[in-house]
Amino acid sequence: MYDLIIIGAGPAGISAGIYAVSRGMKTLILEKNEVGGVIGNVSTVTHYAGIIENETGVTFAKRLEKQAVSAGVEIRYEEVINVKLSSELKVITTASNIYETPNVILANGTSPRMLGIKGEKELSGKGMRMNAGKHAEKYAGKHVYVVGGADGAIKEALYLAKFAKKVTIIHFEDQLGCIPEFKNKLSNLSNIELKLHTRLHAVYGVDYVEKLETIDEKTGEIATIEDPECGIFVYAGATPNTALYSELKLENGYIWTDDQMRTSISEVYAIGDIRAKNIRQVSTAV
Repeated sequence: MYDLIIIGAGPAGISAGIYAVSRGMKTLILEKNEVGGVIGNVSTVTHYAGIIENETGVTFAKRLEKQAVSAGVEIRYEEVINVKLSSELKVITTASNIYETPNVILANGTSPRMLGIKGEKELSGKGMRMNAGKHAEKYAGKHVYVVGGADGAIKEALYLAKFAKKVTIIHFEDQLGCIPEFKNKLSNLSNIELKLHTRLHAVYGVDYVEKLETIDEKTGEIATIEDPECGIFVYAGATPNTALYSELKLENGYIWTDDQMRTSISEVYAIGDIRAKNIRQVSTAV
């Protein structure tokens, strides 16, 4: 029996675990993949107080894990497959265990949104939906495409521009939605091209991406681009990981909470990017 179980080991879950243990609570964090969550996949961590120079998602995640374990937080790598939250004693089922606890914190964040286009699934990991932090060097001297126009997409595009011969940003709106800092940095680079009011329409290939199609949002015109062995990096928003939480009140798929992170069920809390809020950043998660 644990005093508290936290589902998700991103910055929010790790922070909660460290605080809970310091208050004398026997605490378990259940994590499906790796400590850090989405932040562990970014090339560069920015706009967070106290980060080290050249902080990457990987280095940040490793330091999160080290601090939590040193504090006495128990972390188990198990996928949660079912939860029962309405009773006084909450039941959390993973693929290998069943846990009971009076208190639960839901901190399992979001997953990258799929585009739902032809070839996306078949070519994922073969040039499509690549990870900039892990795969940028593979595309040194080649062409890469970044889908998205918000902060996360542009930050990764700036990183990729250090390696790629050319970076093309594909964004469906008439202008980018990123902060001025990133726009200014883009303007200083000669190997970045913008394709605005445009969507990625399809990708083709077998062992790697051979060509892609884009569609103009205004004219509906489809353009075919032959670009063998290019890389396509997708940052088109996120989907909350709330499929298991049908017992809770949701807002646009995200978990509703009050200002103390309490959900619609007593002793069940939600923190980080899984909850309904305006800004999804590490600083607001923790």
